[in-house]
Amino acid sequence: MLSTLLAVNFQPTIRGIAVVVIMFLCLIGSTYLIMATNVGARLGFLITATALAGWMMSMSIIWAVYGIGLKGPDPSWQPNDPITIVRDAALLDRAEVLDAPLDIDGLSATAAGEKAREELIANGWTPLEDSDPRRGQAVAASDDILQVKSGEYEAGTYVAVNVFDKGGERYPKINETLDFFAFFHKPRYAIVEIAPLIEQRVEPGRAPARPQIDTSKQHNYVVMIRDLGAERQPALLIAFGSGIIFFLLAWSLHRREAFLKKNLALTPAKA
Repeated sequence: MLSTLLAVNFQPTIRGIAVVVIMFLCLIGSTYLIMATNVGARLGFLITATALAGWMMSMSIIWAVYGIGLKGPDPSWQPNDPITIVRDAALLDRAEVLDAPLDIDGLSATAAGEKAREELIANGWTPLEDSDPRRGQAVAASDDILQVKSGEYEAGTYVAVNVFDKGGERYPKINETLDFFAFFHKPRYAIVEIAPLIEQRVEPGRAPARPQIDTSKQHNYVVMIRDLGAERQPALLIAFGSGIIFFLLAWSLHRREAFLKKNLALTPAKA
């Protein structure tokens, strides 16, 4: 008995099935039982099903408005196609980041990085401060691309020095304050500039040395595009489907009521 209870408590599949079954038996089943004893089994089922569909439609609308309940994928940064990792600032134009090629011949890695920063700002890219939470999200996404998806770097072998953001404007807008109907978005991009670190020797029993940027290697750039996700999509789909079922069942109840009134009107009066 104890092992069964532990399985129900820690197994999501068994627990989910048990919750759904108990909900149908206790909540919907008890409601149908009361309705069936008062208006009959068929009419009681129709009323109970209509109420359930209406409740699901209302609850799904609340989920969609407040972004709670059953959610879809959250917004996230995804690798930009066709080029995600730019290994040299002179190649930024090939990733459609800059309008024209960047001439950095004869410049050191630090000077080339500074010139690339100036060109990015001149082309409409906004540098993000260290305290900006968007910077941390972009850096975390770039770490996943560099270390997991591409395997270009290992953790601790590079450092993010700059993060740039561009795009993402909403439209259409009447003005800056009236944007209630601005449901569309322009693509939003982010660039994370990383600098390789000098490999440090690790000695047992001693604190690791402070990381130092390797000035002999060019900075790399991770280009990402923002995926807005579909956080409210499941709730909207449930609301749409439940709404159709609710209106069909409500129409059936109205049609039955109209037939009942017509048949009662045709019944001959008693002598």
